[in-house]
Amino acid sequence: MTTKKSLGLPSVKWIAIAAVAGVVAGAAAVYVKETGIGNGGGETASVECKLARDRIASVTPLMKGQVAAMVAAYEPRKLTAVSFNGPDGKPLTLDHFAGKTVLLNLWATWCVPCREEMPALNALEKEMGSDKFQVVPVNIDSGDDDKPKTFLAETGVDALQLYRDKTIAVFNSLKKEGLAMGLPVTLLIDDKGCLISAMNGPAAWDSEDAKTLIKGAIGS
Repeated sequence: MTTKKSLGLPSVKWIAIAAVAGVVAGAAAVYVKETGIGNGGGETASVECKLARDRIASVTPLMKGQVAAMVAAYEPRKLTAVSFNGPDGKPLTLDHFAGKTVLLNLWATWCVPCREEMPALNALEKEMGSDKFQVVPVNIDSGDDDKPKTFLAETGVDALQLYRDKTIAVFNSLKKEGLAMGLPVTLLIDDKGCLISAMNGPAAWDSEDAKTLIKGAIGS
């Protein structure tokens, strides 16, 4: 089992982050600091995820610098309750991405740090996106696709597809798991669909620290 470590701010540029209302009823903070992840108990450790423990152990030392807020999973497991709609509007689960290491990111148009983070995620996908790795950003705005599409255009995002869950069920599912406390929230999932680590708050995903972490997760 990996050792817990505290979440921390990944970059000075995001120190002044305004509180934002609307993630769930009564929610106000964009992100909060926690001491660990995966304490919700909603999902049990999967037998097929046992091999992921070695991967978690190998990438934990890489969770530093610009990605120091990443926290290793207590137990690798599949998040079977996570679902959202693909770019074509059809429902997807994480099984759809089997064979790829996935950086799953939940965001909204009203989330101030999401606006800062999205271009970095776009740059990461441009450089490292392949048949082995994909950034999967899931928008949780209510309403139609117009607002998130405008947001992506305004932030210069051209390499990321639009995944959506206007019911916010995906956020609530991860909240139940102890993985989501605000936005943005980012999960690193291995090619078997097993949770490796999670982060609440933004990060410089186009940094060398982030790329090194992703390479370690892929196993390259």
